[in-house]
Amino acid sequence: MYHFIINPNSRSGAGARIWSELQSVLDKNYIPYKAYFTEYPGHAVKLAASVCSSDAAPASICLIAVGGDGTIQEVLSGIPSLRSVRFGYIPTGSGNDFCRSMQLPQKPLDALNAILSEAACTPMDVAEFTANGQSCRFAISCGIGFDAAVCHEINRSPLKKFMNRIHLGKFAYLLIGLKQLLLLPPVGISIETENGEKHFYEKVFLTAVMNHKYEGGGFRFCPEADSHDGFLDVIIVEGMRRPALIFCLFLSIFGKHTVFRGVHQLRCKAVTVRSSEPLAVHKDGESAGICKKFTASLAKDPVQVILPGKSIS
Repeated sequence: MYHFIINPNSRSGAGARIWSELQSVLDKNYIPYKAYFTEYPGHAVKLAASVCSSDAAPASICLIAVGGDGTIQEVLSGIPSLRSVRFGYIPTGSGNDFCRSMQLPQKPLDALNAILSEAACTPMDVAEFTANGQSCRFAISCGIGFDAAVCHEINRSPLKKFMNRIHLGKFAYLLIGLKQLLLLPPVGISIETENGEKHFYEKVFLTAVMNHKYEGGGFRFCPEADSHDGFLDVIIVEGMRRPALIFCLFLSIFGKHTVFRGVHQLRCKAVTVRSSEPLAVHKDGESAGICKKFTASLAKDPVQVILPGKSIS
């Protein structure tokens, strides 16, 4: 039995249409499944918890997130025991960073075929995030500063919905990103890892804690990040003038930005990040509000992610 948690509003409402296409494949092939639809932000957390905690739930549940990277974050946050789940993902969002890092199909029908023809599973590290007194899990990244400011604004802007309707959603990120790049003031950032190692950086534009290589629709901020290695990678970008910062961000698409003098990288299992000023914070591209402190650490257990097998059709 496959359990699908679907965000019908992903990609500005295209998620519902995409699910209809997926459903026809499931029905055509007589695949047993149940579908659950999210109705509001955070609903996927409750749905995942309900599916996994049901008295009729088997020892190992096949749970499939259908949505954007934010839907993955919510589903993982709702799972009581990561050991009990085989996790699959069908992308219907606009970022698809999870698919890039995990080398999964980016087209929804291809992703469904990959899940139905499951060849194997691979353990993937999952991270835990706490800010403003609330905790959740994340798969890809969390951070404070530039990337979080873009997420914070774009999730409140009608521009993203409009651009998604005309299939130009990435341009919305580009426009808001340029605005934040020009206007966001740098701040002081202090970082402490699980072993007591402490660092302080002045005039920081970006601090990201990465479990995967990619975030923000293809930026390879931590090119050495590996969701199978039992570590989180941290990048801090500080002390750059705006032209150099723009060039640095451009090169990060190719993972070539780490040669800049103001780019610092750390590797750890847990980290506490403090800002001198309240700033936007994000987890997996979803706003986590405004704060001056957050923590990130690896969860006790990884989750088993379904890998593609031979197509069934």
